[in-house]
Amino acid sequence: MFSLPESTDIFILNGEHSVPLVLLSIAIACCAAYTALSMNQRMQQTSFFHKNFWLLLSSIAMGLGIWSMHFIGMSAFMLPIAMNYDVFLTIISAIPAVFASYLAFYFANRRYTTHWSYFIAGIIMGLGISSMHYIGMAAMKMDAEYVYKPWIFLASIVIAVVASYIALYTFSTLQKYMRNQLVKITTSILLGLTITSMHYTGMAAIVFYVRRPLIDNLNGMHHMDTTLLITVVTVGISFLLLIAGLTSLLDRYVDHRLHHFDALTLLPNQRQFEKELNHIVTTGTLAIIHIHNLEKWISGYGYTYGDKMIQAVRDIIQSKKPEYAKVYRIEGNRFAIFQFGESGYETMKKSMKDVLTVLENPLEVDNKQIVLEVVCSLSHSKEKKVVRGLFSNSMAVLQHPSIAYKHEVIEYDPAVHTYTFERQIVQDISKAIANRELFMEYQPKVCSKTYEVSGVEALLRWKHPVYGMISPGVFIPILENNGQIVDVTDWVIEEACRQAALWLKEGVPFRHVSINIPGVYVTSSRLLNVIIHNLLKYKVDSHYIELEITETSVIHDIENAINAVEQFRELGLSVALDDFGTGLSSLSYLKRMPVSTIKIDKSFVDGVPLSEKDSDVLKSIIILCYSLNLSVVIEGVESKEQMDFITSMTEKPFVQGYYFSRPLPVKEIVTWIGRETPTKLQGV
Repeated sequence: MFSLPESTDIFILNGEHSVPLVLLSIAIACCAAYTALSMNQRMQQTSFFHKNFWLLLSSIAMGLGIWSMHFIGMSAFMLPIAMNYDVFLTIISAIPAVFASYLAFYFANRRYTTHWSYFIAGIIMGLGISSMHYIGMAAMKMDAEYVYKPWIFLASIVIAVVASYIALYTFSTLQKYMRNQLVKITTSILLGLTITSMHYTGMAAIVFYVRRPLIDNLNGMHHMDTTLLITVVTVGISFLLLIAGLTSLLDRYVDHRLHHFDALTLLPNQRQFEKELNHIVTTGTLAIIHIHNLEKWISGYGYTYGDKMIQAVRDIIQSKKPEYAKVYRIEGNRFAIFQFGESGYETMKKSMKDVLTVLENPLEVDNKQIVLEVVCSLSHSKEKKVVRGLFSNSMAVLQHPSIAYKHEVIEYDPAVHTYTFERQIVQDISKAIANRELFMEYQPKVCSKTYEVSGVEALLRWKHPVYGMISPGVFIPILENNGQIVDVTDWVIEEACRQAALWLKEGVPFRHVSINIPGVYVTSSRLLNVIIHNLLKYKVDSHYIELEITETSVIHDIENAINAVEQFRELGLSVALDDFGTGLSSLSYLKRMPVSTIKIDKSFVDGVPLSEKDSDVLKSIIILCYSLNLSVVIEGVESKEQMDFITSMTEKPFVQGYYFSRPLPVKEIVTWIGRETPTKLQGV
């Protein structure tokens, strides 16, 4: 194996390499590495398929690439004799390549690895690649014999091991940057060169020879006939890519269904409805069907029965709605039906009356007859406007104190519903403060580098005795328009300072509590006095409090706003500019306003990382803020893909959103902070 026969009748053969085929073999290795890395990325993302499925696909793609590169490299080598290969050994030689690739990706995707684990994996992967190479050599069929130069033979194995170690370590280290095409291409080239360097070193270790009787049969240089092999490899890799493409499409479809459709009714859900609310500008009619006291039936007969009730109502709505109307399930007990066009109002009204007529009769579910209490609110627009306006109108009907659940279709009347509702809100706010109807929830902010809780944002909530839970998006604008928001903000400041003092006493770990300050109040001297008074009253150091102001609310009085922020900063408060980027003058005033933190609006995160443009915009904003020595908080982070994109950046901003936690009541946020250690949060 390592020495030539001691005979005078042997003749050494000198081979040549075809440069185009050598370059092709390198290109195949690099392309296979790129394909495998692309498949491996799916392991880092939320997927309908198990991670091991993508690990196996990546391994097969990489293994086939190594295998294909070897035989293309072999066909690039020319000898003055005919060459062929043994089919069985050729197929067997692919197994070590696939196994070595599986091991490489398995170790690279582990959360915690050491240099020793990389080294051991490098040895096994290097031996796997070497085994594939030398089993492939044994598959060659020709009249010539061969031996190996021992030192070069050993060097080829050492190169395979060392190169595998370097490739594994580099790949694992750069794993989080694989969304960057330049990094992925560079890593693919490194892996491709690792594979080819071992192959051609191994080829340099071979000495081919023939016995003298065969010398007369030598003629021009011959390539190995690999037509069948190349065909099989091409079909195999194409099939693999087809499977990967189809599964990726299926993954995206499943993800879309999970996020935007209700699992019970299979209708578009609240998330999809809100998405369309904010983007559709049109004429049309919106109806909301509200089922009253649904909890009564669930508590009496169970959740399964409640699910069947909802499905029965869905079927009735679907059968009676206008032909082109779209139905959503927007809450557990509410359906929304939207009809495009100004001419569909009467049709919608008649259809909703038909639905309620059916529901007025006993509904049979599981051999039980029940009568549901139902009402339908109807809102219509003849002018093109954002659908959200129609939704607000329909909700105003449902929140009106005169509402009854007697199977009526109630049309929105601005003279009745809006005025009465707003007046009731304004009248009730003082009583709400006194009766503790107002309360706070807290949403954590998490550092994307250490996964430590860096602070919490205090968010105001109102449980009205008549209307129930009223959205802040509904009552805060009403209070602002009627001059009541200042008193409410004073209550929020005191509540946040009181809670901060209590947490400090109990040893709850937090850095600061953020308080939203309305624009009309930012420049008031009263605000500063209220803050100082509460800091002294509850003995809270100012650095535990952060004020959040919105750019759009202060832009009309920017000079006074800058002066006010300077006073807050001198007091030791941190100040965050909320909803950054939604106004028109962000960049022109950012360097002048002495804020400490920038909160990037959710709208900049929604398209990340699927939209390359959105991703680049978000990254540019973060880099800009860091260049100005500002802390950055990204709002509205909801998915693992968004979080992975954020952690892949050099900058490490803070993150706030449903990915970690929704806003929580006081007791729950304390429990959450105590339970969710940085290690656990990294596994979210």
